Amino acid sequence: MGDFENSLSERMDELRWLYFELYGENYPAFEYLLTVLKDSYKKRSASLKRWDKKRTADERWYKDNQRLGMLMYVDCFAGTLNGVKEKLPYIHETGVNYLHLMPLLKSPEGRSDGGYAVSDFRNVEPKLGDIKDLSLLAEECHKDNISICLDFVMNHTSEDHEWAIKAKQGDPVAQSRYFFFDDWSIPNEYEKYVPQVFPQTAPGNFTWCDEAKKVVMTTFYPYQWDLNYGNPTVFNDMTANMLYLCNCGVDIVRLDATPYIWKTLGTTCRNLPQVHSLVRMMRIAAEIVCPGTLLLGEVVMEPKEVVPYFGPVEKPECHMLYNVTTMASTWHTVATQDVRLLEHQLGSVFALPKDYVFLNYLRCHDDIGWGLDYNFLKQFGLNEVGHKKYLNDYFRGYIYGSEARGELYNDDPRLGDARLCGTTASLCGIEAAEYEKDEEKLARGIELDIMLHAFLLTLSGIPVLYSGDEVGMLNDYTYHEDPLKWDDSRYLHRGKFPWKEAADRTKAKTRPGKIYKGIQKFLKIRKEHRAFDSAADTWIIPTGNDHVLGIGRFYRNEKLVAFFNFSHLPQLIYTGEWEQFKDAFSAKKAKLDRVELLPYGYVWYLKDYD
Repeated sequence: MGDFENSLSERMDELRWLYFELYGENYPAFEYLLTVLKDSYKKRSASLKRWDKKRTADERWYKDNQRLGMLMYVDCFAGTLNGVKEKLPYIHETGVNYLHLMPLLKSPEGRSDGGYAVSDFRNVEPKLGDIKDLSLLAEECHKDNISICLDFVMNHTSEDHEWAIKAKQGDPVAQSRYFFFDDWSIPNEYEKYVPQVFPQTAPGNFTWCDEAKKVVMTTFYPYQWDLNYGNPTVFNDMTANMLYLCNCGVDIVRLDATPYIWKTLGTTCRNLPQVHSLVRMMRIAAEIVCPGTLLLGEVVMEPKEVVPYFGPVEKPECHMLYNVTTMASTWHTVATQDVRLLEHQLGSVFALPKDYVFLNYLRCHDDIGWGLDYNFLKQFGLNEVGHKKYLNDYFRGYIYGSEARGELYNDDPRLGDARLCGTTASLCGIEAAEYEKDEEKLARGIELDIMLHAFLLTLSGIPVLYSGDEVGMLNDYTYHEDPLKWDDSRYLHRGKFPWKEAADRTKAKTRPGKIYKGIQKFLKIRKEHRAFDSAADTWIIPTGNDHVLGIGRFYRNEKLVAFFNFSHLPQLIYTGEWEQFKDAFSAKKAKLDRVELLPYGYVWYLKDYD
């Protein structure tokens, strides 16, 4: 038997069992799924099959200390896919080997939610290029060992998708792919249990479809119609779409809105058991057709709800998940200058199995949601609503002493549940300092920005930079003047890449030069030392100082001790570490029993026991 037959045979029993558990003994539907897998494998190019063998030869290839991700919108970064291809030397120079291209499949202008309302899963938005351009970019990236990540918007389609168009015309088969209801009686029952995602900008979970004269489920926005994964045809065809993109060279599939994909009346329609069956089947499909592919789950929830998406060791689901709580806790720590919540949160992450790979980031394309551990914060006299208001006021510069500049997203004054937008540099105070021409403030903001990246690169997993953060990109307020964007403050940090400023990255005295040089310094050390491997033991080092975070790492007889001062004032700590270490930056010998840290200062100390 060939590779495909062997791989299918090994997984057939589980795949059939999962499929029939969800859909009953629907043999025709299951046979169609098998046909999808076989056809997808046949169409996979020889070069991609070689790429698969290279990746599967080392199952830990993405778990080491060599990865660096970058997240970008194609149009903002380089205009088109061909433009990105031309900029690959810059990407390579920056050290990026994991390139996440934000949604670029065909979507209707003005009703796309930033590309998350897909009208055609097999075509690229024309202004960015075409599907062949995507394949050519992936081919060039693979020559440099750069992996391509792409969002797979699996929960819903655009109302302009061919299935939705037929559903509007009254086609019952097409309507069965979605959730259609003759009146509001059943939708109203759903609404009793299902939370609203955007209560201010898109309230409710259902929309009246005037063309069909029916109600349709729209969890996110009215123009995004939820797919009915209770229909096996939906699963089969969406799996085929995913594999098609993999055959275009996509290496990492970001499963968008993963927890939402199964709906059951009388529940929150979040994190239901059937979701895990669907994700496991998609993992199996990828392992059969394109085994070098990774699944990245977008699960923006608290840790106890995130971790199950890795699946059990013997039947894994997602290869990677986002470390969203650490991101939010980090910005909380910037605002409060108190590391206790971050210590508590990281302690939970550090206790997880080393096989669990998280993507770590300071900023992404989305807003910052304050999903913190408020039960933990209660002991310090902080309540959820009041503390969220403080954080949002701080990062808008409304608190005395704050230099941060951000904007609210989806404000809900009744619940005090607004989120926050802004670039890393602007939230660190760099924008305000440059506007005021205050060199002292600017130096402080740059130090905070660099320290946060040092912290990011100390964590296990894959660090991901938002494109532009490596040169300190500032907020872009021009979205206020765009009729298609003005009401979505997330475009504040989705501005055009500042190529003129990036040209200054080699000039040591400039803001881009200082930040870029700092990040490059960290990356070089990270790649050279095994203590940064994701398999390392990690722990919190008590510092006796609520302003200073301490992290320890140990792997294969190499130890790293790192400290980060989240205060704008100098801090002194006594560590209890009596061994002699080497300063990772200066290579000088150092004893750590007593460590002095400058405002927003940081240190990495290494010891090799070999």
